[in-house]
Amino acid sequence: MDILALSKLGRFREIVGVLFKYGFDDVAERLQLPGKILISRKRIAAHEMSTWERLRHALEDLGPTFVKFGQILSLRGDLLPADLIRELEKLQDSVAPVPFGEIMGVLKKAFKKPLEEVFSLLEDEPLAAGSLAQVHRAVLKDENVPVALKIRRPDIVRTVEIDLQILEGAAPYLTEHLEFARTYDFVNLVKELKRALLRELNFTLEARNMQIISQSLAGEKDVMIPKVYEDYSRSSVLTMDLIEGVKLKNLQPENIEERELLAKTGIRLVVKQVLENGFFHADPHPGNFLIVKGRELCMIDWGVVGILPPETRYELVELIGAIVDKEAEKVFDLLMILTGANVAQINERLLLRDILEILHLYHSVTIGKLDLGQLLMDLNNMLRTHHIKLPSDLALMFKTMVTAEGTARQLYPELDVIAEIEPFIYKLGIERWSPSQVWRRFTRQLRFYLKLQSSLPGAVQRILQKVEQGELNIRFRHENLSGLQKSLDNVSNRLSFSIILASLIIGSSMIITTGVKPLIFGYPVIGLVGYLISAILGLVVVINIFSSRKF
Repeated sequence: MDILALSKLGRFREIVGVLFKYGFDDVAERLQLPGKILISRKRIAAHEMSTWERLRHALEDLGPTFVKFGQILSLRGDLLPADLIRELEKLQDSVAPVPFGEIMGVLKKAFKKPLEEVFSLLEDEPLAAGSLAQVHRAVLKDENVPVALKIRRPDIVRTVEIDLQILEGAAPYLTEHLEFARTYDFVNLVKELKRALLRELNFTLEARNMQIISQSLAGEKDVMIPKVYEDYSRSSVLTMDLIEGVKLKNLQPENIEERELLAKTGIRLVVKQVLENGFFHADPHPGNFLIVKGRELCMIDWGVVGILPPETRYELVELIGAIVDKEAEKVFDLLMILTGANVAQINERLLLRDILEILHLYHSVTIGKLDLGQLLMDLNNMLRTHHIKLPSDLALMFKTMVTAEGTARQLYPELDVIAEIEPFIYKLGIERWSPSQVWRRFTRQLRFYLKLQSSLPGAVQRILQKVEQGELNIRFRHENLSGLQKSLDNVSNRLSFSIILASLIIGSSMIITTGVKPLIFGYPVIGLVGYLISAILGLVVVINIFSSRKF
């Protein structure tokens, strides 16, 4: 959608107003956005806050879509500055609850029957209220079981769709006009936001995520995942066991018994998901952990998950081992495999030096004190300085490990993370070279080569036929040459202009010497007019050169 078309939307004008409110009117000015009169309105004391603080407050004012946008961006430490990530992590998702009458409307539409037939009790006061949904306590009538109902806020889907439409329309325009948007690939960030946000609004997907993780964690001691009642869940309503517990973020570590046990359980729970299952909770911050009965952990809010294929997990285990053993060359090779980077476009010597610096920095720390999550993020920041981009699933995993380790160390600062993940590394190492896994990789490669063998002769024959018939064409495609083309156009235009100018001067000089009438001040009028035009054109060229600062 064109930026001018967007400007006609009332919601777009609200967004511009918030930009002005928090001192981002310079952005609006550079984008030539409508509504500049808003600049004169009184705004907050923006000078007392940093740029990233103002951005966080602006996102909070803009509502659920932008709050979620910020929260999703806070998971992408591979793309954004660390200071911005820290501010985005502070975004609060709690808002005033929706009136119970409106929530009843959502439930009636979802179940398509009188609610008295479904619930014997439905409390009107919510247990929690967020920007996308709120949670109410209820009792299922037939099962006589207390449950928690996560209910989507009415009209939130429409609100999110409008905001996403605005962001999608504005992203290319922002990329064209703002260096920040180009640096951090704003167009693709919006695409990721759209996918993640629409998935999070579909509670059927969250229910499936919880069922998958419940099966994979079956038998884990001191770990709970709420049971999902599939028959009572819809895209707008998620029905699950009511877990009575206290959020970890609401407690001070010194007030928690069994701190060491809870920290070890939490880090073990996350590492098992990442390395063993390859299916993990993507945001294990303290607000998503409930402490039950003082020693059990319950993970909630499964709207955003990450997935890692087996081969990636095997390579991650190798990477951790290479880091611990300080093998810089092996770390380099594994990072190239994991990121899919083109080695030919990388300064290998410089990258190896940076890897060694990081390894030396962390190798001076005892294994028990090693901050593995921060080490991964430092490696990630180093990759970013070399313009190597992590795949989104790996970036999510890195952030998950950082968050999980930070949460665990809040409970028990002396936690030995390496000791807790060592059993998983050992188990995955054995699994990788087990006969079944070796056979699986062999058969997969064999299928590939058999398919290649059957298709290769035909492909070669078709190429040879085209060569014989003179129909083989090689096409070159130039990319990112628009700037060069523009420069060449400017040069050719100035050169043509200069040739015309020189011709005018030479022609006028020849006419002046002939004495052709009519005369003025004893000189031919045509020659003087030629000189005058030449002077004006020359002045235009000089002004153009100086204004472009290309001299």
